[in-house]
Amino acid sequence: MKKQQQLYKGSLNTIIMKLLEQNDKMYGYEITQKVKEITAGELSITEGALYPALHKMEAEGFLDVEMAKVDGRVRKYYKLTENGVKETHSRLEELENFIRNMQNIVAGPNFKLEM
Repeated sequence: MKKQQQLYKGSLNTIIMKLLEQNDKMYGYEITQKVKEITAGELSITEGALYPALHKMEAEGFLDVEMAKVDGRVRKYYKLTENGVKETHSRLEELENFIRNMQNIVAGPNFKLEM
């Protein structure tokens, strides 16, 4: 695993939740492909990491699951619940604060980040 991949791993739930917020509902493979596309291949989420995260967020009440038949196969779509939307906003705020603090530490006192 690349070192950068390890940094992303701690943010996996937040990444998934942000994608679901932007796209309303998505299925697992679609999430993995969207992450690859957005990061120009720098980050790839394995099924082994994705599905346990989705199941955990579902158990925590942050996701609803919808089943739909597509091309003769059943596809599982994930969608944020109302609590999931609130949790997404909370996590994104925490992440923005973390990024701002890290950039201040790395860049020194004269660096300002506009978000």
